[in-house]
Amino acid sequence: MASRNNPWKRLEDAIVLRLFRWLGGLARLLGRRQFEWIAFRIGDFLYDIVRVRRGVVRRNLAAAFPGMPLKERRHIGRQVYRNMSVSLLEILRIPMVENAADARELIDIDLSEFIAATNEQGKGGVLLSAHFGNWELAGVCIGLLGLPMTVVAKRLRNKLIDHEINRIRKIRGNDVLYKRQALRDGLRLLRNGGVLTILGDQSDPDMVFVTDFLGRPASFFQGPAFLALKAQVPVFLIMTRRQPSGKYLMELKEIPTSDLTFSKASIQELTLRYIAQLEHYIRTYPEEWFWLHDRWKRSGGSTAGNE
Repeated sequence: MASRNNPWKRLEDAIVLRLFRWLGGLARLLGRRQFEWIAFRIGDFLYDIVRVRRGVVRRNLAAAFPGMPLKERRHIGRQVYRNMSVSLLEILRIPMVENAADARELIDIDLSEFIAATNEQGKGGVLLSAHFGNWELAGVCIGLLGLPMTVVAKRLRNKLIDHEINRIRKIRGNDVLYKRQALRDGLRLLRNGGVLTILGDQSDPDMVFVTDFLGRPASFFQGPAFLALKAQVPVFLIMTRRQPSGKYLMELKEIPTSDLTFSKASIQELTLRYIAQLEHYIRTYPEEWFWLHDRWKRSGGSTAGNE
């Protein structure tokens, strides 16, 4: 409440929004090669000079890949910042993505398996993803390709930026649910045939479910599994990988649920199946994941002081 009434905080939020919009205008003026070059330089600046959470990234990579040579881990770390910067500028260019043809120029994906699975059951479906590749661009493009969705999002501290990002998310027909609404409204949505997209790699502050993740104990939300099993809808993992051409490959894979019921054991099992798939992608394409988050701090798996 204090920050809400703090004039300096409101001024800071307004300045950040102005910068965000200015950067968006610049990104939309540039050609693809130009904005990628600028994004790489921004990533290098953040990694080498500003060093935004660089220690966290290096420690996380060291803990996840203890046998990897230091030089290789450092290279991955740099690529993480470059990819993050490219993703930011791509998000700011989303207003330029106006139709299915534009979406197909940016991504390769086959949605037929997911559409067939949801049509067969006559209900909706859960798309589980992660902070991997450009997850925001993926959602907009999928909506334009005939599969509008509702995205579960975390409310940002800067309300102006939160509103702006949600405006971008909704610009082509998708909708947004905040986490606190997700269980009640998400269940209703699934039963009515809607598609719910959730980034399932975030930590659960309540520490209800803790399991091994990339070699360390980590807490996970079980909400996605709860919703899917309660509504009896299919669950698909969707992961976005950036190709050398700049285009994204979006891989869609069903997570089996036919042997599960709506029970505590099954909810945990489905969560573990998602985690196993997620870990496979992160270990195979580590430069695509958002290592800047201290993912293990709540569960005692933090690596403070170790690199």
